Amino acid sequence: MSGDVLGVIADDYTGGTDVAAALRRGGFRVVLHFGLPDEGWAAPECDALVIALKTRTTEPDRAVEQSLQAQRLLAERGASRLYFKYCSTFDSTDEGNIGVVADALADATGEALTIVCPASPEHGRTVYQGHLFVGDRLLSESSMRHHPLTPMTDPDLVRVLGRQTARPVANLPLAVVRGGAEAVRLELDRLRANGIRHVVADAVIDEDLTALARACPDRRLLTGGAGLAGALGGGTRAHADGADLPGGPGIVLAGSCSTTTLTQVAGAREQMPSLRLRLGNEDEAMTWLADHARQTVMLYASAPPEERGGPGEAESFEQALAALGRRAVELGYRRLVVAGGETSGAVVKALGVESVEVTAEADRGVPWCVSTGEPRIALLLKSGNFGGRDLLSRAARGGLR
Repeated sequence: MSGDVLGVIADDYTGGTDVAAALRRGGFRVVLHFGLPDEGWAAPECDALVIALKTRTTEPDRAVEQSLQAQRLLAERGASRLYFKYCSTFDSTDEGNIGVVADALADATGEALTIVCPASPEHGRTVYQGHLFVGDRLLSESSMRHHPLTPMTDPDLVRVLGRQTARPVANLPLAVVRGGAEAVRLELDRLRANGIRHVVADAVIDEDLTALARACPDRRLLTGGAGLAGALGGGTRAHADGADLPGGPGIVLAGSCSTTTLTQVAGAREQMPSLRLRLGNEDEAMTWLADHARQTVMLYASAPPEERGGPGEAESFEQALAALGRRAVELGYRRLVVAGGETSGAVVKALGVESVEVTAEADRGVPWCVSTGEPRIALLLKSGNFGGRDLLSRAARGGLR
């Protein structure tokens, strides 16, 4: 691999597919690798190389260690610029991991100041006066308030980030962003001279992200959601929308408990044989899957807040769904639709898939990823909050946008 490559580190697997789709839409040739590659891994020719980790909910020290390993691997493979991708809902804990990882990557790249911008206007994620909105609601009033692993009860990103880092944090107001790239550059220079390390940038529409991207063409480190990453390519579609997906029946494995996924699961239950996974019925689920192996089916652990257990129960469901995914491939399934970041990570690990070709999107920000090894498996890894009501049922049958 040669040339000016954009290196991307995503903090979970669905985040990796999300940002890969945005970059592909922006004109980049994208390679996505799940987990840390081996030292000797030869990356194919590409414009953007994405390493998707599972660091969103790990211990901060471990998240920093893995992110720095990824940064070194990307630099060795020609990445002169680095993008740290996290969720558009900025979900984390007061201990990290967004702030601590951003600090470590800034130090590693020698970048004195970083942009922080999770905004994704097309998905209703906007930042105004440093506060994150989901649709017309503050983050703290959205369903993310009840997330089982990373509940978000504070919408003020300057304050949230300030609890994760000892370095100064400031807001880049919308009025400056609307002044265009030169106004943004001047303000960033001023903030850097005043010792600011992290700048939470307001962005309400896609043009705001374009202004931010144009202001930072040479920065060695940027951080944000898929929206800002996509703006780096200028929004020029350079790839056909088709995807050569394996045939046969598909399977949905849903672990996310987001409101969006619950709606999608309800819709899919009307379209295909489905079984709810409960702790203790894993053997029943295996038998059920074998009995329905020639059909498009769904197995799900998704449940509303009042029916959920704690983080330990969530991890048990992830491992159970991962085991079912492995069994599905043994039974001949070659299209797997997985809902939820942690669930996706567990399934991909169970299948032993390391790198994929990022192809067409089933919904905005939700691309099909086709494994580069054998057997050839198509994966659609869906962030909990993404997609329309019919996404799961449509994607399980191989449908595109």
